[in-house]
Amino acid sequence: MQARAKRQADIDAGANPDFLIETRSVRESDWRVAPAPADMTNRRVEITGPSSNRRMVINALNCGAQVYMTDFEDAHSPAWVPTLDGQLNVRDAYRRTISDETPDGRQYQLNEQTATLCVRPRGLHLMERHVLVDGEPVAGSFFDFGLTVYHNHVAQQSHGTGPYYYLPKLQSYLEARLWNEVFNYAEERLNIPRGSISPTVLIEHILAAFEMEEILYELRERPAGLNLGRWDYIFSVIKVFNQRADMVFPDRAQVTMATHFLTSAAQLLVNTCHRRGAHALGGMSAFIPRRDDEAANTAAFAQVQSDKQREASQGFDGAWIAHPGLVAPVLDVFQAAFSGDNQLGVIPEVRIAPDDLLEVPEGQITEAGLRNNVSVALQYVDAWTRGNGAVAIYGLMEDAATAEISRSQLWQWIHQGAALDDGRPITAELYRRIRAEEVASLVQQRGSENTGALDKAVELLDEIVLADEFIEFLTVPGYRYLD
Repeated sequence: MQARAKRQADIDAGANPDFLIETRSVRESDWRVAPAPADMTNRRVEITGPSSNRRMVINALNCGAQVYMTDFEDAHSPAWVPTLDGQLNVRDAYRRTISDETPDGRQYQLNEQTATLCVRPRGLHLMERHVLVDGEPVAGSFFDFGLTVYHNHVAQQSHGTGPYYYLPKLQSYLEARLWNEVFNYAEERLNIPRGSISPTVLIEHILAAFEMEEILYELRERPAGLNLGRWDYIFSVIKVFNQRADMVFPDRAQVTMATHFLTSAAQLLVNTCHRRGAHALGGMSAFIPRRDDEAANTAAFAQVQSDKQREASQGFDGAWIAHPGLVAPVLDVFQAAFSGDNQLGVIPEVRIAPDDLLEVPEGQITEAGLRNNVSVALQYVDAWTRGNGAVAIYGLMEDAATAEISRSQLWQWIHQGAALDDGRPITAELYRRIRAEEVASLVQQRGSENTGALDKAVELLDEIVLADEFIEFLTVPGYRYLD
C-alpha cells in the first residue's frame, strides 16, 4: 500500500507511466506459464455473481457456462454475515451438497455437469475488521483466500478440480510476487502439490497494463491467465490522473471498448498472454434479459454479440457475463470463432506504445450523462449499504466498478472545471441540485418501498464527490455502514 501511494505521488507530480526499464529482460526472454488444468482449458463463457446468494450460486453453476467466478469483491457487500454465508456456499458447492428451497417448496440443487468454480477474494486495499492478526485487521484478500483454500482443497481434489482464483485490483508485478509467496505458503502448509493454485489476474488498473508480462512472469510456475476488467480499468485511469485537466473523460456511455485506449489494452493483453501460454479473457456483458420486452432483448443481444465478436476476433479465449440468459448467445460467438478449447495458438502482431494506452477518448459531457452517474451511484451505494453488491439498474447488472466510474467522473468534472455540452460549468452547486432531483425521483419511484437507506447513500456520495482530495475507493469509507 505504501508503494502504491509513492507511485501515485510521482504521477501527481507529473510522471507518466511507461514500460519498466528494470524488467526489460523479462519481456525479452523466452518463458511460458504452466499449462492449464483440464477443467480450465475451455473458458469460452465465464459467469460471475455474488458468493453470498445461495440460489444465485446454484443457478450460476448450472447455467451452462464453462466457468463460474463467485465473488467476494465488487459484486459482494462485505458485511460479516454475508461474507460468512459466501464461505459456506463455496464450501457446499465444492462438496456438491449445496441446495436451496423457496417458501413455496421449489428445490434448487446442482446438475450432474456444472461450471468450474473460481473464487475472487477482495482486493489488497480492503480490510476484514472482524478478524485481527497481531491486533490489526487482516487484509480481506487473505481472509477470503485463506478460508476458501483451507476448507476446500481436499474436496476440490476429490472432485477432480482445484484451487482456482481471480486476483483483483493488482497494480504492480510486485503484488503478483506477494500473491505467489502466499500461494507457496498455503501449498506447503496444506500439503497441496506445488503449483496447483491457479490464478487469473484482472488487468483492471492502468498501471498493471504496463506490467502484464512481469505479472505473468511472477506467477509462471502456475497455470495463469489475464482478464481485461474494463469497468475498473476505466475507473483506474480517471483515478490515477485525477490531478490532470488533460485527462477528463466524456460521458461513461461514450467510453466503449472501441475507443483507442481500450482497444490497445485488449490487443496488448491477448498478445502478451498467448506468447506466454496463458489464457486471455475478455470483459463483462452486464445486460440483463427482460421477460416483458422482447424488442429490447433482441437489440441488446445483438449488441452483446457484436461486442463478443470483436473480442473473439482479437484473439480472446472467452469472456464474462452477468446473467445466465447470456450464456447461449455468447457461447455461440466463441464456438463459431474457433475450434478446440481456446485460441492460445493465435498470437496477433501488435505494437503498443505508452501513448496508445493513455489516449483520452473523445466525446462530450451531457446533462443526461451527469444525471445517470448520480442516479447509478446513489442506487448502487444504497443497495451496497443494505448488503447487496450486485444490483440491477436500468437493465444492467451493476457492481462496485460501475459505481466507481460514476462517482469518480463526478469528482473529476467538478474539480477539473469541466463543462456540459451546452456550456454550463459543472460545479458543486450543479451536482447538489441534480443529486437532490434524482433523490426525489428515486423516492417517488419507490414509494412505500423506500427504506430510508438513501440517506446513507446521499451522505456517502456527497462525501466522496465533494472531498478536496480524491478518495481512492468508495468501499473504504463505505465499510463503516456495514455490520
